[in-house]
Amino acid sequence: MTILLPIHILAGTTALLCAALAVSSEKGKKLHVLSGRAYFWSMAIIFLTAIPMSIISSNIFLFLIAIFAFYLAFAGMRFARNRKGIATTSDWIAVSLTILSGLGMLILSAIFFSNDDSQYIVLLVFGFLAITLGYADFKSYKNNTATGKERISRHLSNMMGGTIAVITAVVVVNPPFEPEWVWWVLPTALITPVIFWWNKKTLS
Repeated sequence: MTILLPIHILAGTTALLCAALAVSSEKGKKLHVLSGRAYFWSMAIIFLTAIPMSIISSNIFLFLIAIFAFYLAFAGMRFARNRKGIATTSDWIAVSLTILSGLGMLILSAIFFSNDDSQYIVLLVFGFLAITLGYADFKSYKNNTATGKERISRHLSNMMGGTIAVITAVVVVNPPFEPEWVWWVLPTALITPVIFWWNKKTLS
């Protein structure tokens, strides 16, 4: 943990900076592409450190969230590169794992609820999002519709979703006040409407 945690934090900081660069730069240009790639690899490092840390600490909550967060970055990267919209084996495996992680979060949410743990709210929200976003990607892969504007929309939704995950991780380290679940859900509540607006603009 003493080795993994600093790497995890550094990768998270780098991911936030790269996300800010990607969002603020002109789409398709060199800065956008390079910052997007750096963001993806930072998210990969976050995932590769979060999984063993969750196993060491026996934290299934962190384990499931890590899968979902990395999927968003992975899918965002794939939609950016896959202009033909034809899914590969890795796409099918990834989307299946994120839907399963969403189901796992819903089951864990029920367990937390029965134990009067307010974190069940976080698991309920994230589980719903994992299944909803995963199913949307699944339909795009199945129907080969992730081309043109829809491909850009799927890229945007997933990349911004991954950014929400990183912002959430930063916010919940030292929440200013209780209950803690508010700080887990707040970034999603604030940024999701922006994603909807941006998607509407992209698809119009």
